Amino acid sequence: MHEIRTLSIDGQMISASADATILEAAREHGISIPTLCHLDGLSDVGACRLCLVEIEGQNRLQPACVTRVEEHMVVRTTSARLKKYRRMLLELLFSEGNHVCAVCVANRNCELQNLAADAGMDHVRFDYLHPACTTDATHDRFVLDHNRCILCARCVRVCDEIEAASTLAVAGRGSQSWIVSDLQDSWGDARSCTSCGKCLLVCPTGSLFEKGHTSTDPERKEDFLRYIVNANRRKG
Repeated sequence: MHEIRTLSIDGQMISASADATILEAAREHGISIPTLCHLDGLSDVGACRLCLVEIEGQNRLQPACVTRVEEHMVVRTTSARLKKYRRMLLELLFSEGNHVCAVCVANRNCELQNLAADAGMDHVRFDYLHPACTTDATHDRFVLDHNRCILCARCVRVCDEIEAASTLAVAGRGSQSWIVSDLQDSWGDARSCTSCGKCLLVCPTGSLFEKGHTSTDPERKEDFLRYIVNANRRKG
């Protein structure tokens, strides 16, 4: 039998399993916390930091996706401080890449774009880096556009944890990081790739897409997201 923890989130007293994260506990009780790198059914890495929350008694903001609940914990998921940090993080993501929504294959079907709209982000206060990113279209069916990648690593995790191919990985450090296939081969030369397309279905932006398609079919994507959640539960 699972141990239960009682805690407060945004003034609401809730109960959650002792091994649950703050994000899981919040969503189970209808409390929304924004995320980009998190995806139900995949392991969490705490990369995007959009799910930062305030915990009473702690000065540092904590990522809800990798922070376990504790007895009598008092959590705030929304405040002026959190709104400020989340907007800043979104602006940094836009400034670090080459995100031109009007010509993107994922326009109006992009999680980054939606979160920016929710945050009221109508401009970016930071200098755009305009990185000299490339596009890998060597695969027969798929394209990897590094210009729109936010390094959430969802594609890496679904390739490893669900497809068990481990084709994709993150290479480099900091702002010089990028997604690679196999031993930094072009995607078309990656022998481990099964061409399953799962990476496309979990990409939150227009970085991964199928040739000849403007975006992934929403119904197909929704069906797959339910599948990986169920697959994860069966493993557990």
